[in-house]
Amino acid sequence: MKVAITGATGFVGSRLVERLTEAGHQVVVLTRSVSKAERRFPQTQFPNLEFVTYSPATVEEWQGALSSCDGVVNLAGEPIAEKRWSVDQKNEILNSRIDTTRSLVQAMGQGESKPQVFVSGSAIGYYGTSETASFEENSNPGDDFLAEVCKQWEAEAKKVSDDVRLVILRIGIVLDNGGAVAKMLPAFRAFAGGPIGSGKQWFSWIDREDLVSLILKALTDGQMRGTFNATSPNPVTMKQMTDTLGSIMSRPAWMPVPGFALELLLGEGAKVVLEGQKVLPKQTQASGFEYQYGELKDSLKRFV
Repeated sequence: MKVAITGATGFVGSRLVERLTEAGHQVVVLTRSVSKAERRFPQTQFPNLEFVTYSPATVEEWQGALSSCDGVVNLAGEPIAEKRWSVDQKNEILNSRIDTTRSLVQAMGQGESKPQVFVSGSAIGYYGTSETASFEENSNPGDDFLAEVCKQWEAEAKKVSDDVRLVILRIGIVLDNGGAVAKMLPAFRAFAGGPIGSGKQWFSWIDREDLVSLILKALTDGQMRGTFNATSPNPVTMKQMTDTLGSIMSRPAWMPVPGFALELLLGEGAKVVLEGQKVLPKQTQASGFEYQYGELKDSLKRFV
């Protein structure tokens, strides 16, 4: 296949590029900075990558690159829990997703030929938060800021032409050597690790290798169409997560991080970490997808 990717230099996208090229597929990296992308994917290691400069807000000459592609994967978006949620930051979180998705859909519609499949990211924030409810793909959306972001994000993806197979992946917390867990490791190494907040909040996660495998399946399995939860079938509470991490590292997990400390750092954005949701991948499992790292301990032991 020939696949175009936005967000290719990110935590998930970079591994997707590696797996696609290892499997012999062609990859078009849609990027706002070709120089940055070339540093991430040096020609000596990735001689067959194609880099195309694109603007997430407008459809320009880059749309021609999509006409020769069999699939498009959309992983672009401002990180959600790295900066304090000012008004400007919330607008960036929303607009970075809406603008890119809208432009991709328009570009595919205007191209001489259309890709066969469009895989567009979303997030489990779609469901809102709860300590007691479980959410599957047909569950109703929440009513907070992140739920509204996801609803608008998915609505733009659904405007794609009917003859393009659409797969929307609601992605959970991605685990690998980086991302959320990497920020927790220093405290555990210093014997000061522990749950964040109450520890009772749900932690719906997925191993990065499984997520990339799911994206690859979405690209190649013509039966996959619609919305799928990209989470492990075995969500845990925050306390269970940190206890497991501590056990693997032979470190205690006794020192909780108080919620107010995170709120001072992230403001309203602390809600992403302090409140969770139990998300189950019912449709994903029904599609026949097989998890390689479906148990938290197996995932953490792979890279911790």
